[in-house]
Order: sequence, then C-alpha cells, then structure tokens
Amino acid sequence: MKYIFVANGREDKQYAIKEIEKQIADLKQRFEQTSSTAEIYPTGSAADATAYVSNYCRQHPDEEVCFVACGGDGTINEVASGMVGFENKFLSVMTASGTGNDFVKYYPESHFDSVEAILDGEKHRIDILKVNDNYSINVCNFGFDAVVGSTANRLSARHWKYPYRWGIVKAILVGRFNNISVVADGHKLGRKRMLLCTLSNCRYVGGEFMCAPRALNDDGLIEVCHVNTMLLTSFLSLLEIYRKGEHLDSPRFSMKLEYRRAKHVEIVSKKRIELCLDGEMLPGTRFEVDVLPRAINFIIPK
Repeated sequence: MKYIFVANGREDKQYAIKEIEKQIADLKQRFEQTSSTAEIYPTGSAADATAYVSNYCRQHPDEEVCFVACGGDGTINEVASGMVGFENKFLSVMTASGTGNDFVKYYPESHFDSVEAILDGEKHRIDILKVNDNYSINVCNFGFDAVVGSTANRLSARHWKYPYRWGIVKAILVGRFNNISVVADGHKLGRKRMLLCTLSNCRYVGGEFMCAPRALNDDGLIEVCHVNTMLLTSFLSLLEIYRKGEHLDSPRFSMKLEYRRAKHVEIVSKKRIELCLDGEMLPGTRFEVDVLPRAINFIIPK
C-alpha cells in the first residue's frame, strides 16, 4: 500500500513534517520488505487537502492508497471530504503537536502519534455526514457553540488574545436564543427557540465536551441532541454535566433537551446562520444533513 501523509506545509508548521520524515526513515527497512511506499504532501492553503486528495483519487482509481491526515479536525475533514465515493482509498490520522482533535478521542486506546501504529492498524468502514455539498466526519453543531467557534475564528485571524474566551462572551450575549427549525426524519424537535443542537457521528466537540456519549460512527445513524433555550443561570449550572457527557441521563436535563437517532435532518433559519462542521464554518439559511453509511475506509492505528 502507498501511504501519503497530508500535512500543513506552512513554514511555522514544519515540526510535523520533520517528525513524520524521521519516523518514516526509522521504518525504511519495513517499507522495503512489504513493498510499501510513503511520501508527504505539504498543503499550501485552506481546502488544498480536499482538492489534492480528490484529484489523486480520480487520476489513480485502482491504486490502493492510505491518506494520512496529519493535524487536527479541520485537516481530517478536508482529507475525508476528498475521498468520498472512491474505492481502494483509506483514511488514517496522525496527530501533530498543538492541533485540536476531537475525532481521535473516539479511539482512546489507539496511538495516533505513530507511523508504525498506522502500518499495524485495523481497517474498518465508518460513516460520514453529508451537509448540503459538504461533509462532517466528527460533529456538525450550530447555535450557541457555533457562535463561539465563528467568533473565535475571526478574532484568532486578527491575532486577538484568548479568542475562544471572547467567543464565549459573545455567545452568552447573542447566541442563546436561536430561532432555528430542526426536523429529524420528519419529526420536529424542540420549541420555537433553541440553545444549541449537535448532529454527531463521533462523540466529542470543543476539545472537552462529550456531546454524544452514545454515538457509534459505523451504525448508519446521526445522533441528534437538541437543547432548548434556558436562563443563563441554568445554562451555567448544567455546563459541567454536558461537558462530562452525562446530559442524556440527567434528570436536570430531562425537560431541556430532546435526543433521537436519525438518517436525515433538515435545518431552516429565516436569517443567515453558521453551522460548524468539524471546526469549519458553513453559512446559510437551509441545510440538509444525511448520513452516508460506511462511506469511509478508516485505518485505526494499533
């Protein structure tokens, strides 16, 4: 098999590429013995990974290739998005220092920092969510936490200090009362206004919040958790329960959320909103989300 490590090519991110090069060099004999090859593709800009992977798959339809996304959730999303619909193509992940990664928390026993662990990994088909013409392999969320993410992204680009803290401040002020319609498999969720909603393939979002503790990424279903608007005091008092992933079984949450599994979700808002897809923002007023069962060949590192 050919392994292509897709890593950030920015000059200030070269530490990841150097670490990959070192590990590949240490495994030179093994690559030669198994007739496997390895190369690195340094990305140059946003969405470059998706374009590269998609083009490579079209040009080499019969070649067995594992694309290793080296970085955080955004990089994994880009690589996975470029693979959808192609056979003989595999996804794996190698984490880089300093990158946020919620997807790999689904596999707590795997070593995502090791090339050798990827070579010894287990092949398994997993689902991916299609959101209009985009994809989410981890979690699609909107409402309060999407306001946090959108604000933090903009402030980070302007080099503000503590962008996520400022994002939380803004979301507390304007992100708790969202007039968004959510319909899951024909069933309308919640009341007129909502606090947040997560459509999950895996379990974690925001670095530490177990938003979908029951999620399975190979069951052909979307985990839908819709939380109603609530008073600020109630929200703050329940935040720790939500962080630990105990909200689905908590009596304190029973009247404040609606949870179900679905295959198709429709989202409609009269005004423009943003959905957060694995950390990247997608603007719009109408979205359709479908699960593509076992559409990705994933190699789980040993």
